[in-house]
Amino acid sequence: MEEDQIKEENWKFSSRRDYKAKRPSKFRRKEEFGFSCMLNTEVGAVLAVIRRTPDPNSQYLPDELYDTTILQSLKSLRALIFNPQQDWRTIDPSMYLSPFLDVIQSDDIPAAATSVALSSVHKILKLKFFDEKTPGAKEAMNAAVTAITSCRLERAAQATEDSVMMRILSLLAVLMRHPASVLLTDHAVCTIVNTCFQVVQQSASRGDLLQKSARFAMHDLIQTIFSRLPEFEVNDWENSESDTDDGSLDSGYGIRSAVDIFHFLCSLLNVVEIVDTDGMYQTPDEDVQFYALVLINSALELSGDSIANHPKLLRMIQDDLCHHLIHYGACSSPLVVSMICSTFLSIYHFLRRSTGLQLEAFFSFVLFKVAGLGNMVHLLEVAVEAVISFCRQPSFIIEAYVNYDCNPVCRNVFEEVGKLLCKHAFPCGSALTSLQVQAFEGLVMIIHSIADNLEKEDDSTHWGPYPVEISEYRPFWEEKSRTDVDLETWVDFIRVRKAQKRKISIAGNHFNQDEKKGLEYLKVSNVVSDPPDPKSFAVFFRYTPGLDKTLIGDYLGDPDKFNLQVLKEFTNTFEFFGMVLDTALRTFLQSFRLPGESQKIERILEVFSERYYDQQTSEVFVNKDAVHILCYSIIMLNTDQHNPQVKKKMTEDEFIRNNRAINDGKDLPREYLSELFHSIATKAIADIGQSNLPVEMSPSRWIELMNRAKRVQPYTLCDFEPRIGRDMFAAISGPSVAALSAIFEQADEEEIVHECVEGLFSVARIAQYGLEDTLDELVASFCKFTTLLNPYASAEETLYAFGHDMKPRMATLAVFTIANSFGDSIRGAWRNIVDCLLKLKRLKLLPQPIIESENSSALESETQSKSESGLLLRNSSPKCGHRRKNSGLVGRFSHFLSMESVEESLNLGVSEFEHNLKIIKQCQIERIFTHSSNLPDESLLNLGRSLIFAAAGKGQKFSTSIEEEETVIFCWDLLTAIALANTHRFTAFWPQYHDFLLGVAQLPLFSPVPFAEKTMLALMKICLGLLSSFQTDKLSEELIFKSINLMWKLDREIFDNCCDFLAQSVSKIIKDYPGNLQTPLGWKSVLNLLSITARHPASYELGVETLISLMSDGNNITRVNYAFVIDCAFAFLVLKNTPLEKNIKILDLMSDSVNLLIQWYKTGYSDPGSNIGNAGSTTSLEENSKALNSSNFSTNLFIRLGEALKKISLARREEIRNHAVLSLQKSFALAEELYFSPANIINCFNLFVFAMVDDLHEKIMEHTRRENAEREVRSREGTLKLAMELLTEVYLQFLKPLSESSGFRTFWLGILRRMDTCMKAGLGEYGSSEVQNIVPGLLKKIITAMKEKEILVQKEGDDLWDITYFQIQWIAPTLKDELFPEYS
Repeated sequence: MEEDQIKEENWKFSSRRDYKAKRPSKFRRKEEFGFSCMLNTEVGAVLAVIRRTPDPNSQYLPDELYDTTILQSLKSLRALIFNPQQDWRTIDPSMYLSPFLDVIQSDDIPAAATSVALSSVHKILKLKFFDEKTPGAKEAMNAAVTAITSCRLERAAQATEDSVMMRILSLLAVLMRHPASVLLTDHAVCTIVNTCFQVVQQSASRGDLLQKSARFAMHDLIQTIFSRLPEFEVNDWENSESDTDDGSLDSGYGIRSAVDIFHFLCSLLNVVEIVDTDGMYQTPDEDVQFYALVLINSALELSGDSIANHPKLLRMIQDDLCHHLIHYGACSSPLVVSMICSTFLSIYHFLRRSTGLQLEAFFSFVLFKVAGLGNMVHLLEVAVEAVISFCRQPSFIIEAYVNYDCNPVCRNVFEEVGKLLCKHAFPCGSALTSLQVQAFEGLVMIIHSIADNLEKEDDSTHWGPYPVEISEYRPFWEEKSRTDVDLETWVDFIRVRKAQKRKISIAGNHFNQDEKKGLEYLKVSNVVSDPPDPKSFAVFFRYTPGLDKTLIGDYLGDPDKFNLQVLKEFTNTFEFFGMVLDTALRTFLQSFRLPGESQKIERILEVFSERYYDQQTSEVFVNKDAVHILCYSIIMLNTDQHNPQVKKKMTEDEFIRNNRAINDGKDLPREYLSELFHSIATKAIADIGQSNLPVEMSPSRWIELMNRAKRVQPYTLCDFEPRIGRDMFAAISGPSVAALSAIFEQADEEEIVHECVEGLFSVARIAQYGLEDTLDELVASFCKFTTLLNPYASAEETLYAFGHDMKPRMATLAVFTIANSFGDSIRGAWRNIVDCLLKLKRLKLLPQPIIESENSSALESETQSKSESGLLLRNSSPKCGHRRKNSGLVGRFSHFLSMESVEESLNLGVSEFEHNLKIIKQCQIERIFTHSSNLPDESLLNLGRSLIFAAAGKGQKFSTSIEEEETVIFCWDLLTAIALANTHRFTAFWPQYHDFLLGVAQLPLFSPVPFAEKTMLALMKICLGLLSSFQTDKLSEELIFKSINLMWKLDREIFDNCCDFLAQSVSKIIKDYPGNLQTPLGWKSVLNLLSITARHPASYELGVETLISLMSDGNNITRVNYAFVIDCAFAFLVLKNTPLEKNIKILDLMSDSVNLLIQWYKTGYSDPGSNIGNAGSTTSLEENSKALNSSNFSTNLFIRLGEALKKISLARREEIRNHAVLSLQKSFALAEELYFSPANIINCFNLFVFAMVDDLHEKIMEHTRRENAEREVRSREGTLKLAMELLTEVYLQFLKPLSESSGFRTFWLGILRRMDTCMKAGLGEYGSSEVQNIVPGLLKKIITAMKEKEILVQKEGDDLWDITYFQIQWIAPTLKDELFPEYS
């Protein structure tokens, strides 16, 4: 603000000067005349005051009493004022300033006259009648400085002196703001500042007004000087490492004065005051420190980043200032600490490129230390506020993470900042304190910042995995500049470094437990090379925090060759430039504990000595041996001076005497040794005997830091990068969620609760980018706050808590809002969400469309919405790869907070239940399932798993069987909605769903009732949905029927309870979507279900009509399903008490189906029948194919038909048996167009013609042994007659090809044997068999046809004739003469 005022004033002057230069001459003359009048007035005033007598009786004193030179100069000036009229702008300013300056410097002039003279000079300078271009301006300005700063006063009253001093301060400020101030020398500027500070010091014992004026003037001077720093030129003097001046300060107002003044301000931080209590001691003067910090901060703010252009000033800030700030930062009052933090904030803002390590040290040794829980509350608040101030900087958190957290040799600044805020924000059981609220707001600010920046990224395709894996070895200590590589390479480098740092931390924990295990872990993790590089282990030992220093010392002292290499590399990580030997040794021994074995100490000190000797900045030591010997001597001195068991301590003379002639035969300087002695005697090298001591910013550590700062890369400036932002939040995600959850639970203020919810939503916004575990943790926390999952609360208690407490309702809304907005990143937390959903259902708090979804018509589910919410409506246009917009999330909560309370609702006539239901409607629960097409596969799998296991009762407690049944139905309704909304990727998730069903069946306490039944219903709904449209991927169909078959096997009684629905579903599939059934498993399962449901009288009619419709429309019977259709028809035919006309119709359709076989045969289709075999039918057609040894697919299917009709011929009902035989005969008649090889025909006879005759005969014989079975015997005898006639007709139909078979003789004997069996079979007490009456006629017909076709003829070498003749004699002797007259 003050800087702006300065610039504005300079601009006004410049504008006024330009305006004046352009004004007409008459106006300039008026100004000149005005200035002349002003000078005349001022001269007169000074003379009047000088002449005034202190005697009240005498008004004036004679001029002779005062310096006549001063009076004469004043009079001379008056004489020149108007004669002639002067052009004051071209006159040397010294002409009209010198008389007043003489008055100011005079010792004899009264204080009042001095005051008037000061006022006159002030007025002259204020009018700015000359500038830097006016001749003599430089001499005039410097003379003014000399006169003002050497002002002399006669002894006067304190009030008068104070007045004069205030005028001096004001005049100095005007002088520095004058346009000609640029002509002041560096010496003059320093003198001005020094004079002003002297007044500040003197004012401490005077009035407050003078003190405030002095401090304000000092502040004004610093602002004026350093606001010009960007204009200063860089000269060779600045590039010198020396801090001493190499020339006069009178060469111009520039960087020299700025450096000196800044150095002076830094020195003020060390001002001490003497405190006299029981003893005299010194303590920092905090008032001076605070004032100095105010001035320093102003200088930094006005200088800005231009400081970086001036090396000497920059080095002063890097070294002196930062060291002082860190030194006093951890042990000062809240006021001083606050200013120190503000100063470092300015350093960060303008100079972070050059002060990276200093900033890290500030956080480590000041902020984190002050923020420790053991400090005063005021200090804690200052530290937390400072942390938050840094975090408010747009790029701080990302830059801190990149520069520190991702650097293996630096501290995790960002992570510790986040955890610090979480720790201080975490409530302790009582009301939130101001500190907790402050930390909470800072934490929420960080989370919001990360979330907002992440959502700016439109392209999420290159996020990469989290956490990143280390695929190859990279030296973790090597740095890479942001400007040297492209963005992708740099981001990969940063992420890998963070992963390396994480592995190093883990290895450190292993190392402390087992040295070898820790080092081996580094190799396994690709953090170090294999075989390892000595430098890798050296850097690991040097910079990994928390390592056991004793183990490090033992490893470094080991004589192994590799260990010695590590020791050398370890020592090379230290920079000892500018350190005294004991300081260097202290620094070295802070990093490990010196082992007790003398040989190990020898090896370690030898390497240290060599390093120190190479880097010594003086010529004290001639060789490294001198350093080595003296190091040993220092170690012995340390033990002697600080070991309580040593009674007689070594003296300084003894120490010096012990180290004579060690420097290549010469003595070291006595002063040097004396300094070493007193340093060790005063403060022990504590780390020699102790490990893991608290780390302090000692002088030696600071020197080391400064040396290291010369080697490291500059602080990296970077904008927010989404992948890094995601990783950085992961570092604080756990504590953040825990802290926010605890605050949400314990906070009472509505504003805090609202901010907390916003923060948790921002966590969700971040977690959606690959931090699934964090999102699961967040959802689990919210679910806990809903009170819905409290196992000990009754329904009434839960409803009361939900209705009368805002937090459960907010938590519930949050849970389902997150599920809707970030469901694609939820994994295990779906279980918590499902549990809350089920509890809401039991409390009857779900909207009606969801509750009543299971009561809707079963067949509406695949095409129609069950409710306005569209819960089970298929999403026909799934969205993929979308990125959600989350701007409305908090808006929904704002609307929620604006809703009336329960009490207000009751006053408006709305019941508590309706009020709660209104809140639940805002959750938009149905969208989770209807929009599940947006969920990725993994999230969809977790959601499905949670619903399936919840339906099976896992984790649920049911009070009644009705409640259990409703839960199963509800879960499967939701699963159905999910499946129907994701048919486009059914194959991606259903295999796992099927595995979940298998897992459910293996649960220890699993009961298939009612799970299997309700699952079956849901699976059929899903099946209808899938088959309602053609699926190019046949796997979907196989998957759903695989699950349907599994449920059927779990509980075969489920058909008793849901037969009607299954029958309707199967009928709809067969009638409406037969073309969409493409797989053998699908057809087999559907027809199997059709045949099973037909067993129930209520569904038989629908089933049989469906089957007849399918068989009548030959277009829907294919090579794939033909065998299953025949099996299904057989299942219908064997049912008891079914309408005869339906069975006859089915049999006719079965025989007519041979026309399809002929059609397929004519198309030339040939297949070994593997598809049918793969269907897994009860009677495997694949086995039949092997038995027939045929490759003709149509013949194989005909065999399937024949076997079915053969079985039906054994049915109990005579009409069906007889019609089955006739249908088989018709089938053979129609099949004549099929190609039957002799072997095929013989096998057909064996499989069902001979088998049918044999089975019928056996059944007849069985019934003859029963009582009162004559009717049944005669009935079956009639069927046998038809079978024998069938045998005859089919034999004659295929006689020609049969005769050509090599097995014809055996086959013919089979026919004759069955004729013989029928002729000789008796019916016992029921009389003779009527079959005997037709057998001779059948034989005659057969033999006659065989003779006509010259198949049965007498041939030499062919015994068929003879065999037949002998068989006829046994079967029907009466035919012998007629058929074989040759033997008559």
